[in-house]
Amino acid sequence: MMNEDRRSVVDFMPSSEGSSEFSAQAGTALPLGTQIADKSRITEALRTVYDPEIPVNIYDLGLVYKSQIESNGSVDVEMTLTAPGCPVAGEMPQWVADALAAVEGVGEVNVLLVWDPPWNQDMMTEDAKLELGMF
Repeated sequence: MMNEDRRSVVDFMPSSEGSSEFSAQAGTALPLGTQIADKSRITEALRTVYDPEIPVNIYDLGLVYKSQIESNGSVDVEMTLTAPGCPVAGEMPQWVADALAAVEGVGEVNVLLVWDPPWNQDMMTEDAKLELGMF
């Protein structure tokens, strides 16, 4: 269960002036000595986030390009969307940041939305393709 004190909602904002990339943050630094979450817990949390137009989670859709947990428990994610015009482009990075910040052993979370490389259907897992009837 998420501790409301650990969540910090930040407006969806450009990561740098003139950039087409966006970022979202959540969570707080962990106290020293806290056991850090492992990669499987990060992946599990990413699989709880869905694009509302597609009945498959963002991880299996191949929208997560990088998820890295640091030794202090902070997590950095680079992700994309199926299309730049996605109606939830302004919200999904925060959904991801909040889902990860809710994981025990995760501190600060930074999610960066990128467009390079462009997403394509080959990035989906076999499970996602099966779910969408693409086999």
